[in-house]
Amino acid sequence: MVIVGKILVLIGSIFLFLGSLGIFRMPDVYNRLQAGTKATTLGAMSLILGVGFMSSSFLIKSIVLIIFIVLTNPISSSTIARASHKAGVPLVKESVIDVCKDNVREEEA
Repeated sequence: MVIVGKILVLIGSIFLFLGSLGIFRMPDVYNRLQAGTKATTLGAMSLILGVGFMSSSFLIKSIVLIIFIVLTNPISSSTIARASHKAGVPLVKESVIDVCKDNVREEEA
């Protein structure tokens, strides 16, 4: 169990690093949100599960934390993206389509 835990901690650390690298390299808020949310969610879940495997007394707490992360991260990133769009934060010029453009105009009317 300890070896599996260490492997999961290593995988989680790699995903967290890649998520933070994506936040620095992406061109706008919306791409940064995607890079940060997806990679860091998987990284945090792997890291926490690895700690749970390495110390069996934390396994139930680790599972509860993972469930909390799975439920809250998509909601928080969606809320941040929606607030950014409503505040008028522009998309990067290379973006092809703005899917939320019509939804915001309907709500303002």
